[in-house]
Amino acid sequence: MSDGPYEVVTTESGALAVRCRASGEVMHPVVGPAVEARTLYVEPARLRERLAEPRRDPLVVLDVGLGAGSNALAALALSEAQPAEARRLELVSFDRTLAPLALALEHASAFGFAGSALAAANDLLARGRHESARTGWRLVPGDLLEALAGEPAEAADVVFWDPFSPRVNPALWSVGAFRALHRLCRAGATVHTYSAAPATRTALLLAGFFVGLGPPSGRKGKPTTVASTSLAAIDAPLTAAWLAQLARSRVPLPPDAPADALARLADHPQLRSRDGDRHTS
Repeated sequence: MSDGPYEVVTTESGALAVRCRASGEVMHPVVGPAVEARTLYVEPARLRERLAEPRRDPLVVLDVGLGAGSNALAALALSEAQPAEARRLELVSFDRTLAPLALALEHASAFGFAGSALAAANDLLARGRHESARTGWRLVPGDLLEALAGEPAEAADVVFWDPFSPRVNPALWSVGAFRALHRLCRAGATVHTYSAAPATRTALLLAGFFVGLGPPSGRKGKPTTVASTSLAAIDAPLTAAWLAQLARSRVPLPPDAPADALARLADHPQLRSRDGDRHTS
């Protein structure tokens, strides 16, 4: 359905999604973009509840891996539906290319872009910015690690981490990448990603995050991953028992893990052995 580097394909659920021809990876491949954006990102991040908090400062969401815009669209739609007195949303999207979003807009209705959402996406494509009474949406194009370095420290409340997989883009699932992200996260910020890979969780832990299980995804229903700057923000944290599972993993560590990574993990305040260990998947 396209002659360019991306094409529109039909997922198992019947929903349309965007596929990268070079890597073969499909954005939101199983249940489709709209459902995955809601169930893996917006709802676990408790976006509705956080927008309802009685605070004057905006809720800042980093949308890492804009892609076809599905996660951003879900956050934007939720913000626009809130009452005027709700907390304002500041949405910051990162991506190297806008080609997937442009392709999705060629099939706007199938990808959920209509009315004000369609206008917002067109604004982002044309000017890199959209503003409404409820929501600000800003695009940061280019190399992600360089882009993260240019963002203000301790400003983000929520992160949607949704780039292509570690197989295709290992640099964005490294300890270094997550350390760059950690600098941007304020106290209590949460990070949400589809990856269930042990090396992803290890990288997050080594970068200074607390890490736990997110909602299930994929054909096998594996738990996704949630991280935070606060252990109290995670409903199902990994425990010391997870280290035994890690030892049996085929790829337990990211490529830039330090030589003493396993010792550092064992000494992580979240993973020190304690009574009542559960949640280890």
